Amino acid sequence: MSGSAAEERSYMVNNCTMRNAGWLLALPATTLAMMMATSLPAAAADKPTPEQLIADCDSGKGRCTFEEPVLGEAYLGNFHQVSDSLHNCSTSPATQSMDWTDTVGSTDSVGVSVTTGGKIAGIIDVSVTATYSHTWSSTHAENRSLNMTVKAGEVGWISRAQVMQTVSGIWHTNYKKRHWGHRHWDATDTITGPAANGTDGKNNAVIVKTRKMTTAEKSSCSADAHEGTAVQVRR
Repeated sequence: MSGSAAEERSYMVNNCTMRNAGWLLALPATTLAMMMATSLPAAAADKPTPEQLIADCDSGKGRCTFEEPVLGEAYLGNFHQVSDSLHNCSTSPATQSMDWTDTVGSTDSVGVSVTTGGKIAGIIDVSVTATYSHTWSSTHAENRSLNMTVKAGEVGWISRAQVMQTVSGIWHTNYKKRHWGHRHWDATDTITGPAANGTDGKNNAVIVKTRKMTTAEKSSCSADAHEGTAVQVRR
């Protein structure tokens, strides 16, 4: 290729490049930023989420400890139904012994399951026991019987509230190899679970609750009353 031809081609390429550069500079800043972002490969996450760290603790992928546990003040949790319902279709009060059972578990602030016998629950128990000299349980189960009286035309059931308590701390997670660029990561966490009866002066409560029957329930009573089932236990 002759020198003049090469120079002409070089000029054309440079001229085209300059025109494209000028076109890019003329674009709005927001449009240019979006084009640059989409043209670059997505960057990998530079650090794990608390959910990922605690899940690795539970699976054994990471070796973990729960440090600096702080127990919150105990409080009485919400009442919830723990028995079947007693429908009194008769014309006088009805008294009957009712069995009830209740199991209260733990909830975690980052959504990781905390169950009895699991690795997470065991690690928390070791930490709380070492710091406060008493065990921590992720689940409490209880069952008993109670005599309840329900007025005519009403429905009754047994409700229970469990003493609850939070424990906050820091998960120290160690890996054999680097993960997200490091072998050691920390994550804060708060777990809410059942506490022993009498903790901080708070006591579990079991009560009988009643309400008036609905129209549909009264109609059902009328049909069943003819069959001699004036008092009915329903789930």
